[in-house]
Amino acid sequence: MFQPSCVPGLLQTPEYVRGILEDWDLTEDALEKMVGARLKRHDVLHDEGRSFHFLITESVLRCEIMGVRPMAMQLDKIIGMSRFPNINIGVIPQRGVKPGLPASAFALFDTRLATIEVPHAEITTTEIPDIELYLNKFRKFERVAVSGDDMRDLVAGIRDDFLRQQETD
Repeated sequence: MFQPSCVPGLLQTPEYVRGILEDWDLTEDALEKMVGARLKRHDVLHDEGRSFHFLITESVLRCEIMGVRPMAMQLDKIIGMSRFPNINIGVIPQRGVKPGLPASAFALFDTRLATIEVPHAEITTTEIPDIELYLNKFRKFERVAVSGDDMRDLVAGIRDDFLRQQETD
């Protein structure tokens, strides 16, 4: 999963889900059902027979779509999930040269399927040239991403920035 616009759904806290759905003009009941459905999808992360690799831009982690405390909790969740043996999380730092524009979110399912998110739709393709295009894009961004302890240090620093902001507000 390559995500340049928000925290990937499988890594979102309930508060983050509510934050991104806030402008959808949903009833409270509909909102709670959507939050519940999104969180139910997280169960797949506990299947150690499957592996997950997420690339997220640093700007996503710094985008305060809700209060500083829930943002700090969201970042703590990312740090914690990165310790699962079947989950790899890379963060593309804001500084440094990038291998292109991080324009659209996309997910690759092995080499069989790609889904690309654009503002008005989700595009699904099984065409090999399309999948290879996104796989190459993923690999290029992966080369400039930080992961492991370096990623956790970067995310913890962003979290601490949010918490310091809370102290001064």
